[in-house]
Amino acid sequence: MTLLAAPALIAAAPAGELAQVQQHLQGVRSMTANFTQTDRTGRTVGGTLTLKQPGKIRFQYEKGVPQLIVADGRSLYFIDYQVRQVDRWPIGSSPLGVLLNPKKDISKFAKVLPTGDQRVVSVEVQDRAHPEYGRITLIFQKNASGPSGLMLQGWVALDSQNNRTTIRLSNQRFNTPVSDGTFRWNDPRQRSR
Repeated sequence: MTLLAAPALIAAAPAGELAQVQQHLQGVRSMTANFTQTDRTGRTVGGTLTLKQPGKIRFQYEKGVPQLIVADGRSLYFIDYQVRQVDRWPIGSSPLGVLLNPKKDISKFAKVLPTGDQRVVSVEVQDRAHPEYGRITLIFQKNASGPSGLMLQGWVALDSQNNRTTIRLSNQRFNTPVSDGTFRWNDPRQRSR
């Protein structure tokens, strides 16, 4: 993953990088960012990401994309307004669960991957007992302005069929007020025909 401009660096021994990632996740009470999402076919769409701990996230896609991904603290919903379909996963069963539960000890199911760049920390997260949940690789850049000296740049998610989705983040803002109402959504199955 190509990263943006070089930030101020924080030194961390490779053995301590997983602990640094854990501290980062615990230090993020909220985050907003712009995102671009590229799917397995190369299609790229954008939007706004909003996260609030514990367990809330919203991917608001750009105008013209009739989809929404939102977690309300209990479940993660994939909503397709075009076909009026809603898929629900328990948060813990989603690869995004690592971002949504900062109290979870990631050392039990995560490992640091070599990157060849001292400024980049890459962490692969997978529940080996449940490979059907998929796998996510989080990409951080060492940056003094981020919680615990890290800035989440994005991630690569692989589902159980090995379909890859890449998320790149920009304009990240941490620990600003976010309303719980941000995580409400309209159920397309309840619309009259």
